[in-house]
Amino acid sequence: MKKILLSLIMGLLLVGCAKNDNPFFKDYTNKYGAPPFDQIKNEHYMPAFKEGIKQHQAEIDAIADNKEAPTFENTIAAVDYSGELLKKISSVFFNLYSAETNDDMAKIAEEVTPILSEHSDNIYLNEKLFARVKILYNNRSTLGLNAEQNRLLEKYHKDFVRSGADLNEEDKAKLREINKNLGLAELTFGQNVLDETNSYKKVIENEAELVGLPESVRQAAAETAKEDSLDGKWVFTTQKSSFIPVLQYSKNRELRKELLMAYTTRANHDNDKDNKAVIVKIMKLRTQKAHLLGFESSADFILDDTMAKTPKTVYDFLKTVWTPALAKAKVEAYELQKMMDKDGKGEKLEPWDWWYYSEKLRKEKYDLDEEALKPYFKLENVRQGVFDLASKLYGLKFIKLDSMPVYNPDVEVFEVKDADDSLIGILYTDYFPRPGKRAGAWMNNIVEQYKKDGVNHRPIICNVGNFTKPTVDKPSLLNMDEVETLFHEFGHALHGLLTQATYPSLSGTNVARDFVELPSQVMENWCWEPEVMKTYAKHFQTGEVMPQELMDKIQKAGTFNQGFINTELLSASILDMDYHTIKDTADFDVAAFEKASLERMGMIPEIIVRYRSTFFNHIFTTGYSAGYYSYTWAAVLDADAFQAFKETGDVYNPKVATAFRKNILERGDTDDPMKLYRAFRGADPNPEALLKRRGLK
Repeated sequence: MKKILLSLIMGLLLVGCAKNDNPFFKDYTNKYGAPPFDQIKNEHYMPAFKEGIKQHQAEIDAIADNKEAPTFENTIAAVDYSGELLKKISSVFFNLYSAETNDDMAKIAEEVTPILSEHSDNIYLNEKLFARVKILYNNRSTLGLNAEQNRLLEKYHKDFVRSGADLNEEDKAKLREINKNLGLAELTFGQNVLDETNSYKKVIENEAELVGLPESVRQAAAETAKEDSLDGKWVFTTQKSSFIPVLQYSKNRELRKELLMAYTTRANHDNDKDNKAVIVKIMKLRTQKAHLLGFESSADFILDDTMAKTPKTVYDFLKTVWTPALAKAKVEAYELQKMMDKDGKGEKLEPWDWWYYSEKLRKEKYDLDEEALKPYFKLENVRQGVFDLASKLYGLKFIKLDSMPVYNPDVEVFEVKDADDSLIGILYTDYFPRPGKRAGAWMNNIVEQYKKDGVNHRPIICNVGNFTKPTVDKPSLLNMDEVETLFHEFGHALHGLLTQATYPSLSGTNVARDFVELPSQVMENWCWEPEVMKTYAKHFQTGEVMPQELMDKIQKAGTFNQGFINTELLSASILDMDYHTIKDTADFDVAAFEKASLERMGMIPEIIVRYRSTFFNHIFTTGYSAGYYSYTWAAVLDADAFQAFKETGDVYNPKVATAFRKNILERGDTDDPMKLYRAFRGADPNPEALLKRRGLK
């Protein structure tokens, strides 16, 4: 008996020690409330997840069981502020799962995903809690709520209904099972893409195969080889920063083909990492879920909570841009074929030729060589350029913090202050590819902004990318696409940083999917404005500003290759919509479906859709399902919004910048997005601005 008691006591002591050692169970000690990344270990996650869920469920139960009549504060606000520990652990884990993952974290994600799905269902399928929400919703006109409170109440009511709160018990049980399996399938899809991306390496031993490649590209490939203990060789990967320069400059057509095919066939090799069966499972589950909730298709369900509202609206919108984009792409293909014909080889233009010959054509038409631009796009200078832009537009200040703990040596941290020196938030930047990071670029919240008990809790934001890495003798020198991407993701960061919402669910980027890209895409408009370029386009060796002649060439080439760019993008948007308007998934074959979709839209064979199905992370893992159109939808908004600056003759116009900050960036989801836009612009957006900017009109 004594041994049993002793064992129990020792067990409790060990649990207590583990809890005391777990940084998630303590207040973060730095003054910004940032995570102590240097102390967090994989073994800390699951205990924190379990305790966070336990605490959150207790809070939810207390709200649902409250004997007092429901009020906005004791029900809606209480739910929104609840789950502090769970938010704390989730934000860190899922940020790192995207940017700094490993096999152990993949196992944790697989274990915790169904648990989190069940926990979410336990909240949204809680009958007593929903009854309180319904009472408030049905009487909302009598509650004396302000606009933000009314928005939150309506949002919660809709979330409960969309989560199955009105279903009978049998259908609720079905929905729980669908949500659990869907979460795991989406997790598998993303992991397969990451594994396939990491597994491919093209090793070149003969330097003759590198013909046409600039020295900087060769050097980067040599250093990648060195990292893999392949000294004296060259390695290319399916990271864009590695293979895109090959597509642009390599005279070795077979190498161009091999790398493009390696990229576009990821997770499509009929092996254990193949995603075709995973897509079938995801689409079956999404379609079942939509039908269960009373919608004809997954797209009908998803779009019901967006600006667009219906699949027809999206399809009609995409067609207005697709038709002129495809027409322009056909003209571009003709021009490139003529250029190929000059080589006298009798070859037909293929997707792996487009980048190479368009680069030659750009040089011929505009005397513009992207490789000659890169020395002026040192990453640190470009980042300082967006900082300076934010300073001129919004009065922000960025102060580097060297003593903050980070999760990888590549990460840098900045304190962001307002013009009056008040704290805006903290920004982490993480820009280089590595095996533990998924491809692409994104912004995440580590801590969300909200106001409570008179305290304005400021956000912590992370910008992540996969840009060209520094080499032994050169810093990171970006290409034009990477410059635009850095500006784009910084726009998301500003949306997250400048928010002034009261409630967490309404702050920052928690907006409709087809509105969230406005703050990011509008930033791209400043990229190539000469006034802005002069602040960041400085030669990495001499510090000299890019010559005006080069800036003028960039301006003149502004609509070059826009047929290709828009066709590649829009074909992915239409493919996404085609997937999510499926009403019957019987006998569903992914390869046949994708082929039929591309044929139906009239896709030309010289261009490959930007994301083929098996690596289309946006729609199968990261929340853009039936939403990839958002980039083009928001482009209409951003083109029109930037026009507000251009009309004044001052791209830094303080009056327009203040209006954009106050009506868009600070407001989050506190009101209907179109109302917010009209408050800024004074009118609905004009789509003509987009077509004109892209040279499609």
